Amino acid sequence: MRFAYNTNGTANHRLADAVALIGDAGYDGVALTLDHHHLDPMEAGWVERAEALARDLHARRLGSVIETGARFLLDPRHKHEPTLLSPSAEGRAHRIAFLRRAVDIACVLGAEAVSFWAGVPKPGVDRGEASEWLVRGVAAVLEYSMRRGVTAALEPEPGMLVETLDDWALLHAELPALKLALDLGHCLVTGEREPQAAVGEFVPHIGTVAIEDMRRGDHTHLPFGDGDMDVPACLAALDAVRFPGLVCVELSRDSHRADRMVPDAIEWLRRCREEAP
Repeated sequence: MRFAYNTNGTANHRLADAVALIGDAGYDGVALTLDHHHLDPMEAGWVERAEALARDLHARRLGSVIETGARFLLDPRHKHEPTLLSPSAEGRAHRIAFLRRAVDIACVLGAEAVSFWAGVPKPGVDRGEASEWLVRGVAAVLEYSMRRGVTAALEPEPGMLVETLDDWALLHAELPALKLALDLGHCLVTGEREPQAAVGEFVPHIGTVAIEDMRRGDHTHLPFGDGDMDVPACLAALDAVRFPGLVCVELSRDSHRADRMVPDAIEWLRRCREEAP
């Protein structure tokens, strides 16, 4: 099994320092959250910075996935906006352009997947209309990613239009090329399935996996041991299906102690593998 660490949990580190910290701890890859401080995809020079990162990852023998959940990258005044569900066509087009740029960076890095999400409908927006915008937006991202040979995986997020795995399945029925970005902790938040059961059910469609601890019903990413996640069972499920991709630790609230969380998390995962049923 191959583990990665998400750079949204190293926000107080320079990207090169974060990569070194992750690599030296023994991870197999980096989940790169594109952000203003970590390879800003909207600034001039992004190609050169991506190429330099690719060389660093290659030298360290680290794989990668691309994450696109930065909070204020596209709009400094509104968290996560614009999205694929924004009322303005210009806003939706801006999000699509950003996701296409993420695909471009994935090409430079040789990343395994680009993970993205649907967004939250604004008050007063009809959910049916929002669903139509979503299908059109995801189709545009998929068309571009397939042309570039990159896996595009949509992540169900608590509180968003695509919140559960069943929501994802409905979208996948319309867009069969779409892969799943499975965050195991989110299953505990929505209560839809046990995380380990979701692995077996959706294995043909999984493009990338995120893992962390969480409490049931509470969307707070927690260090391992602080929540209700049966981590050994989740790892056993991934082992059972021989999942080949990176399993990405996402501790976005712990950047202030990344120096401890990065090595502690992989040690916890290694111990859990020894305990896995």
